[in-house]
Amino acid sequence: MKRFLRDNALSLGFGLLFLLSLAGQALAGLADFNDRRLSHATEPVGLFDYLASADFAVDVAENWQSEYLQFFLYVFATVWLLQRGSPESKPAGRVGLESDEDQQVGRYSTSDSPRWARTGGWRTGIFSMSLGLVMLGLFLLSWLAQSVAGLSTYNADQLADFGDPVSWFGYLTSSDFWNRTLQNWQSEFLAIGSMAVFSVYLRQRGSPESKPVGAPHHATDESG
Repeated sequence: MKRFLRDNALSLGFGLLFLLSLAGQALAGLADFNDRRLSHATEPVGLFDYLASADFAVDVAENWQSEYLQFFLYVFATVWLLQRGSPESKPAGRVGLESDEDQQVGRYSTSDSPRWARTGGWRTGIFSMSLGLVMLGLFLLSWLAQSVAGLSTYNADQLADFGDPVSWFGYLTSSDFWNRTLQNWQSEFLAIGSMAVFSVYLRQRGSPESKPVGAPHHATDESG
């Protein structure tokens, strides 16, 4: 058990933080949701009713989709785009998909390589893009969930204000949908761009996201 906890501490730690944050969001969201219901002279709801509501779903989904979009774009962008001096960037000589030898696929694979890296053909092709494709799929699914849940809350507000409900396609072109979407996107793009630049000049001793403390600023693709 100790070895399992040590070997999986990063995923377990962030998994625990995720669950605690989600629980905190649920409780805070419930309080805010019931405050809004009381201001409209409607009865408050319980925790389980709130967790099953579109209001909770849209708040969760709009954050998830922006996070997965960030990772999808970063995974693919770093294949071609460079940031000199950043440990998150490849050096200039490795721009692009790189050779089979560099990537240890096909006849250059080893006995420890994943099976689909050794097989060749379409299996290796899919496996070689699997991280980005999964991130893209999760982004699209969470964005779809945001649009469906957002439509439900939007139409509920419309009916409460004696307005007309809209279709799903109508909601996709609404300011409400794009305001929810873009306010998350811009923060993700800012954070990841800042990390790429700050990691050129700043250090965090012992972190693989940072260069060694004594590495020169221009050193690229090094981790400490």
